[in-house]
Amino acid sequence: MLTRFALVACLLGIAVAPAFAQPKPKIEKAADLPRFTYRIDGRVEDIVRDPSKFRPFAAEVRRDTESVLAKYQIDDRATLRQLEGELALLDYLDGNYDQALQRAAQIKELQEKPAEKLLSGMQLRAMIEAQRKEGSAASEAYRKEVGRLIAADLSKMPYALVQNEVKEAKAGAEIASEALMLGYVRNVIQPTVDKTGSLSSDLAPTIVNARFRLVATLPLKDTLVGAYGSWLAAHHVDKPDIWAARNVALPPGKPYAPVNVAIWDSGIDLPLFPGRGVKDAGKPAVIAFDRFSMPAKGELQPIPADLKGRIPQMKARLKGFSDLQSNIDSPEATALKKYLSALKPDEYKSAIEELQLSGNWMHGTHVAGIAVAGNPYARLVVGRIEFDWHLLPDPCPTRELALRDARNAQAYVDFFKRNHVRVVNMSWGGSVKGVEEALEMCNIGKDPDDRKAIARDLFDIQKDALTRAFASAPGILFVTAAGNSDQNASFAEDIPADISLPNLITVGAVDKAGDEASFTSYGPTVVVDANGYQVESVIPGGEKIAESGTSMASPQVANLAAKMLAVDPRLTPPQVIAVIRATATPSADGRRNLIDPMKALARVAPRPSP
Repeated sequence: MLTRFALVACLLGIAVAPAFAQPKPKIEKAADLPRFTYRIDGRVEDIVRDPSKFRPFAAEVRRDTESVLAKYQIDDRATLRQLEGELALLDYLDGNYDQALQRAAQIKELQEKPAEKLLSGMQLRAMIEAQRKEGSAASEAYRKEVGRLIAADLSKMPYALVQNEVKEAKAGAEIASEALMLGYVRNVIQPTVDKTGSLSSDLAPTIVNARFRLVATLPLKDTLVGAYGSWLAAHHVDKPDIWAARNVALPPGKPYAPVNVAIWDSGIDLPLFPGRGVKDAGKPAVIAFDRFSMPAKGELQPIPADLKGRIPQMKARLKGFSDLQSNIDSPEATALKKYLSALKPDEYKSAIEELQLSGNWMHGTHVAGIAVAGNPYARLVVGRIEFDWHLLPDPCPTRELALRDARNAQAYVDFFKRNHVRVVNMSWGGSVKGVEEALEMCNIGKDPDDRKAIARDLFDIQKDALTRAFASAPGILFVTAAGNSDQNASFAEDIPADISLPNLITVGAVDKAGDEASFTSYGPTVVVDANGYQVESVIPGGEKIAESGTSMASPQVANLAAKMLAVDPRLTPPQVIAVIRATATPSADGRRNLIDPMKALARVAPRPSP
C-alpha cells in the first residue's frame, strides 16, 4: 500500500566469537526480523492503564526483543535504536533506572545524525535523575527538577544545530493529551485485537509507548513546554539560508525549451498555474486512479461531500501544524493546540482522519508549486493517486488490488510518455512491512508467517511493476522522495526509494541551513539532499503554507532537472543525474550531498530545441 510520504560492542566489532561458535543469522532487511504474537483478551486500554495487566504483557515483549538482539546480527543502526529504545522504556516503567540509562547511552552511540546524537536520551535522563533526587514523580519538586535538568542540558548545545528538533519537541508537548495518546490504541489497536485476538510484535510497541507517554510524559506537559519554550525564546536566532545563494530562476523570453513535468501525486489545483497545464486532446493532461485503483476523473483528489464545508477549517489546521513546527505563535497554532488538547475520546477518529485527508488533498498542489518555481518553461501533467486517509486500511490489501496497482503503474508511465514528459516527481512510498501491518489490521493471514508471505507477494508485484514501468521510459527522469521514517530506505525496502535505475534519483531532506532533517530516510540509493524543512508553497485555493518532509525535498530536484532540460533539452536522464551529483556539496560527515542549482546550471550549455 502506497502512502505519502544496542549492541555497541558487536556494532564496533569489539567482541570476537570463539572459533567454534556458530555465526549469528544476519538480518539483511527489515522484513527479515522475526515475528512474535501476543494473545490479548479484553480491552487493550486496560493493559495501558493497569500496571498489573501491563506487567505480564511487557515481560513477553521484553523477552522477545532481547532474544532478537541476542540471536541475530543486526547492522542496521535504526533497527538497533528501535529495539533498544523499546527496552529502555520498559526498563524505565519497571523502575530499573540504571539499565534504562545504560540503554540510553547505547542508543546515543547508535545515533547517526548530529542533532539527534546531541539530544538523544536527554528527557529520559532528566526524568530519572529528578526522580532519584526528589523521590515521587508526582510532586511539583520533581517536575521543576526535570525542567531544570533539561534546561541545563540545552544550555550546552549549539542552538543552530538542534533548534529544529527542539521546536518539534515543544510542538509535540503542546498538543499532548490523553485522547491523542490513547486514540491510536482505541481506534486501531483495539479493532485489530477484536478481529485477531492477538497483536504482533510490529504493533505491540505502540502499547509500550502509549503507557510511557500516559504515565511518564503527559504529567510533564507544562514542564516540557516551558523548558523547550524558554530555551527557544532565549536564543531566537534563525538559521542561515544557504539556498537563496544557490537558487536560479530562469528568465522568461529566452529561447529555452518547454519542459513537461508530471506530478505523480494527489492531484493539482491547475487554475493556480495558469498557462502551465499540458493539454491532451484539448483537455488538461490528467490520468487518475482512486484508492481502489480504479479509473477516476478530476485534477484534484476530491473531498467527500460531507466535509466540503469544513475546507477552510482544514486549511487553518494545516497552517496551525506548520506554525507549531516553526515555533510561530499564530492564531491557527493556538486554535490547533486548544482543539487537540481538549479532544474527547470519541472525537479522535474523525479528527485524525480529517487531518490526514486534508494533508493528502493539498499535497500534490504544494509539491507542484515547488517543482515549477522560477521556471516559466515548465508545463504540468497530472498523475493523480488517491492516498488512503483512514486509520484502518480502506481498502485492505489483496492480490487483486496489487495487480491493479501494477497495471496502473504502467498506465501512468505510458501516459507520461504520450504527453512528452521529461521529469516526474514522486513524493510517496510504501514498504513490505507497511503491507504486512495493513494485513494484520484487516485480519488477513492465519498467523505472522502467513502474513509475511502474503505481504512479500503483494509488495513484489508492486515493486516489480514500478521498476518495469520506470525502465520502459528511459527518456524520463523519475525523482522520488527518500521517505520520512529516519531509517535506511534500502533496509526498509521502501519503494520507489529503494529502486536503482539509471533514470531514477532518490532525494533526502535537509533544512535551509543544510542540516540533516530529523525525519529523513537515507541509505545507498539516496544520492543527493535538498531543502525539505518548512518549505513554503501553494495549496488548493491559493493559500500558502510551509510543509516539511522529503516530499518537499524531492520536487526541489525535479525543479532543478526541469531547468537544466529547458536550457539543454538534449540531456538524457543519466546526464542530468550526473551533473546534479557532480555539483552537489558534500557534508563533512559524508552523510549529505546538498544540491547546488547554480553550479549545476552553470555546467549546462544553452542549446534550445530546434
